[in-house]
Formats: sequence, C-alpha cells, structure tokens
Amino acid sequence: MQVAVPLFPRMTALDAIGPYEVLQRVPDIDVVFVGERRGEVRTENGMLGLSVDATFADIPSPDVVVVPGGIGSRALLAGGPLVDWVRAAHPGTRFTTSVCSGALVLGAAGLLDGLTATTHWGAFDVLARFGATPVTQRVVEHLPERIVTAAGVSAGIDMALRLLELLVDDVAAQAAQVFIEYDPQPPFDAGHPSKVSDEVRARLAEYRTVRS
Repeated sequence: MQVAVPLFPRMTALDAIGPYEVLQRVPDIDVVFVGERRGEVRTENGMLGLSVDATFADIPSPDVVVVPGGIGSRALLAGGPLVDWVRAAHPGTRFTTSVCSGALVLGAAGLLDGLTATTHWGAFDVLARFGATPVTQRVVEHLPERIVTAAGVSAGIDMALRLLELLVDDVAAQAAQVFIEYDPQPPFDAGHPSKVSDEVRARLAEYRTVRS
C-alpha cells in the first residue's frame, strides 16, 4: 500500500512527519514523499529541510494522499502542479486526506465543496471560500467521499491512527500508537485560542507576526 505525502516550500514539518511516523510502522505501508521536483524542500522558517524522493509524475496513483499544511500552502491555492496532482489522484485513492491548512489544497482541488472539513483555526475563513463548512473538530471524515481532514499540526497523528484503523484494523492502529508511545498529557490546556487568556493570545499574535 502506497501513501504519498506531497512536500512544498514553507510547509509545516510535523504535518507530514506526524502521519509518517504512524503509518510507516505497518510493514505493508510504503510512505513516499513527493513533489514537483526531487530534492530538498525547506520548511516554514527555513530551519529544516525535507527531501522529495519522487515527482508527481512518478506517483500518479497512490492509495492514500496526505497533504500537509503550513504558511506555504497559501501560494498553491491559485492552482498548479500540486493542486492538479491531488485532483487527478483522488479518483483512484482509498483516502485523500489533509493536515492543518493542507485542507486548503483539497479545497482548491475542488474536493471539499459542500462538505464539512477542519483545518488550523487560523485558516477557517480561507477554507470557507472553497465551498467547505469549517468545523472545530480534531478529525473530520467523509467515508463515502473518501475524504478525511485533520485540524492543526498534531491532529495529523490522530488522523493517521484513524487511517490505520480504516486501512488495516484497530489492532494495527493501537500497535502503532504504542510503538510511538503516543500518550499525550500536555502541561497546559491551551490547544485552541478559545481556551487561553488575552495575554496568551497577545503573545500568539506577536509570534505569528514574526514567524509568518
């Protein structure tokens, strides 16, 4: 079974690496990082590079697509090789999925029109422009349409575990979860802007301005 994860400049690393860490634990699943051209792609702030090992032309019909997000997704929404590849690959996939603002790419490919979907909270307004109804859930699935979207960054791990349940069984999903020791117990209950103080939101705005 082949899972294709497209990489692009200024993507968020964990959006891709989180699902990769889950899915590659099953021996029958091959995860390949694809892109417009082979070679290194630098993530959001240029501090980390990931390698594209196959071009879109090399992988026309993956079983599963996992589109990561990141600030770089905004540059893709007018169309181009990644959006075209997602649109062309989807009819043959078992599941076409996204993490964070990767949902915007699915939207740009025309896959979310009329569906509920989730993404990073900061991208809800953009997601709605593509005909989707944004909802605040960690994972949103439309199994008849073979579409699954995950919210910001860490939700990609949750989505990948659910994908393993759908693709293999719940035992495989739980085995992968144990393998990566995914047992989150964060020190703060601060996973969404609605949960934090004005002081935290002000600091968040400061960091977003500097890093975007």
